[in-house]
Amino acid sequence: MADVIAAGGLLWRPGPAGGAEVAVVHRPRYDDWSLPKGKPEDGEPLAAAAAREIVEETGHIPVLGQRLPDVRYPVPAGQKTVHYWTARVAGGAFEASEEVDELRWLRAGQAQQLLSYAHDRRLLAGLDGATTIDATILLVRHAAAGKREDWHGDDDLRPLSGTGKLQAEGLRRVLPLFGARRVHSAPRTRCRQTVADLAADLGVEVVDEPLLSEEGYWADPVAALRKVVSIAQPAPGSAVVCSQGGAIPHIIGSLRARVGQPEMNLRSRKGSFWLLGFSTTPGGVRRLVTADHHPDALS
Repeated sequence: MADVIAAGGLLWRPGPAGGAEVAVVHRPRYDDWSLPKGKPEDGEPLAAAAAREIVEETGHIPVLGQRLPDVRYPVPAGQKTVHYWTARVAGGAFEASEEVDELRWLRAGQAQQLLSYAHDRRLLAGLDGATTIDATILLVRHAAAGKREDWHGDDDLRPLSGTGKLQAEGLRRVLPLFGARRVHSAPRTRCRQTVADLAADLGVEVVDEPLLSEEGYWADPVAALRKVVSIAQPAPGSAVVCSQGGAIPHIIGSLRARVGQPEMNLRSRKGSFWLLGFSTTPGGVRRLVTADHHPDALS
């Protein structure tokens, strides 16, 4: 028996009296209360499936955030694995349908009591971290650009390969689901090409960031980290930053070390991205809250 794959979200909004409320939906087919989720369509990336299912079941437009733990449970076809994200409401309104006939906005404690399944109730723990994030960076490693030894010109001008162009298209499709609104890039052709079409879609210019190339970063890591933190503004939407594999792991490791987070495997394959969520302390210091790796925007 094969695994059944699905994706969904912990959809939340600020509560009228402070705190946060989470969306819980009733499915008449099963007579249960659950979090919105569903199966991806053919060729659909999991993040795109999660966002689409949230829209279809709740009527609300989500901005995806942190990854939540995957959920696995038995179904008649085998094992079902559901990939979840936190998702902040960015608009829309609920309308009842055959699939979902009721939606309730509840505080976490109320949702704990109503949700039908223990695996959904466990995901509510992710709500606290999501609501503290006030700035997000989508840190991208440039897409594939062939082998350096096969390029005979200035390496700064090495362009994306055919595979790289497909990876860039995947990022173009997925990054807006995470609220992409601004675009920054190391001044390398392959970096700028990775995010150029995304920037055009968003109607913004690509801002050059010399400190975030490999050479720029290692020339002054302290200044480069200050630049990263300054880009993480608590403004509407997320900032996309395209950098290189020689800098990204150290950027993330340094930000994690500042807040006492343990060392981890800081993978950074070409065409992948990290979601970096920051919160601002009462004293105005911006601190890393979460670092989630998305190894392939195409899946």
